[in-house]
Amino acid sequence: MKKQSDLNKLFQFAGKFKYLTMTSCVLSTASALVALVPFVYIWKFIKEVLEVAPNFDQAVNLVHNGWMAVFFAVLSMVIYIVALLCSHIAAFRVQSNIRSKAMHHITTLPLGFMDGIGSGKMRKIVNESSAATETFLAHQLPDTFGAIATPVGLLCLLIYFDWKLGLLSLIPVLIAFFIMFTMTGSSMKNRMEQYQNSLDQMSNEAVEYVRGIPVVKTFGQSVFSFKRFKAAIENYEKWVVAYTKELRFPMLCYTTAINGVFAVLIAAALFIAKDGVTNTFLLNLIFYIIITPIITVTLNKIMYASENKMIVADALQRIESVFGIQPLPETATPKKPKDNSISIKEVSFRYKDAKRNVLEDIHLEIKSGEHIAFVGPSGGGKTTLASLIARFWDTTKGEVSIGGINVKDIPKKELMDIVSFVFQDSKLLKASIFDNVRIGKPEATREEVLKALHGAQCDDIIAKFPDGIDTVIGTKGVYLSGGEQQRIAIARVMLKNAPILILDEATAFADPDNEAKVQKAFSLLSKGKTVIMIAHRLSTVTGVDRIFVLQDGKICEYGKHEELVEKSGLYAQMWQEYNRAAQWKVGGTND
Repeated sequence: MKKQSDLNKLFQFAGKFKYLTMTSCVLSTASALVALVPFVYIWKFIKEVLEVAPNFDQAVNLVHNGWMAVFFAVLSMVIYIVALLCSHIAAFRVQSNIRSKAMHHITTLPLGFMDGIGSGKMRKIVNESSAATETFLAHQLPDTFGAIATPVGLLCLLIYFDWKLGLLSLIPVLIAFFIMFTMTGSSMKNRMEQYQNSLDQMSNEAVEYVRGIPVVKTFGQSVFSFKRFKAAIENYEKWVVAYTKELRFPMLCYTTAINGVFAVLIAAALFIAKDGVTNTFLLNLIFYIIITPIITVTLNKIMYASENKMIVADALQRIESVFGIQPLPETATPKKPKDNSISIKEVSFRYKDAKRNVLEDIHLEIKSGEHIAFVGPSGGGKTTLASLIARFWDTTKGEVSIGGINVKDIPKKELMDIVSFVFQDSKLLKASIFDNVRIGKPEATREEVLKALHGAQCDDIIAKFPDGIDTVIGTKGVYLSGGEQQRIAIARVMLKNAPILILDEATAFADPDNEAKVQKAFSLLSKGKTVIMIAHRLSTVTGVDRIFVLQDGKICEYGKHEELVEKSGLYAQMWQEYNRAAQWKVGGTND
């Protein structure tokens, strides 16, 4: 099967606007050819001057030739402007369609998808890769057609006026082309991919580092505490320095060759002039010295077009990698759960490209309306197990059911109506408090939103802003603390009123005042619901019906708080360590 070209791939996003792109290429070619016409009139200008010298008053066509050169120069500019107008309209539409379709596709992917790829990398793919296609279609593609047309027309002129000088002027051009090929071949394509990968990694780690700044400041750490971010920067630095050194000599030779055309012509003139020169030869020599700098400009355009083509190819590959990720399959025979109970049977799970399972043969039953908790050491699989209930991913083995129905047989929209997830760092949009809360139930009335905010203990947040719930977060200095954002997120979940609630470290970063309000909001939110809590603060889970302790992807023990403390197992050890940490006082020991 014939491989589809990058341009055809872009045309798939262009629709009928692809004809504007084609038009821009034709007009750019025409502009490049018309731009050579003024040089013909310059040649006529010089020819007449040499013929009448020193009686310059006999030159009768100088003004005409001058104005004709100006006319065709302006005409070339006008045609080029129209070409860019066409190319920009098409390019903006392609960029818009790529972003729109990419974001639409992302919304169909499993919720765990962003955790795997990273928000920084995803933002770079959607924004910068689509921007690369816009730059290519708007400027580089029409310029490439013009850059190809220019040497063809120029070659015709050079051979027409003096074929010997014309061929001589092509010698440095051929040398420059050979050097350019060595710099823009397949090896350069691989390096460009490495370059983009290092940029993606650095962008991703930068986002994660910025998000972790509160933790860094709290514990007095520096940037070096984020080793992955530092390693990403060092990797980028190492790659750029090595790449620059590698291309230093070829680029020097290339620049010398394309700027050395006039030197070849002068050397040829000196050789020919030893037996005297004619006015025709002098005319052609002067003309060639004037016109050959166009070769330099043209070759530079072709070289950068080759590089930009590789950038676009890489950008399309990254965009296609997003489209290549398939949504979780939807059932053809949807079923409705009979209640809010949860069953996890012999479930194992492994992340893509991981060497071992994160969860191994998990089996548990959660009754409808029961409140349970997942606790255990970091990396034990608590969040992953809870995420499988909401079908952020599909299990590698085993079955997760809600109300006796496999989550795979519950339509995605209905599953999202059944399960609500409160994360430890819930995100708010740059919108009003009202709109942020109403995401949980788009058809909700203003009164319903106010009731949810009241239940989530957000009255003090609304009271401090003149615009109340219409206050837009993130503008004009309107920012909320982590605990306040969490309460707004709880109001959103409270408005949604899903029967199954998963709380993932929901009070991890809240200060004592906000934590008290968040806990009060949770107590209201949890009434009559099946609740799964994931917590490191063991004091928040002592009152739940059952506690499941996960370690290395397995449930090592479970039961009520009192039962687990008496068992003297892992939970009892964690409880003792938690109490010691809670009783510790800054400044020394008790005498």
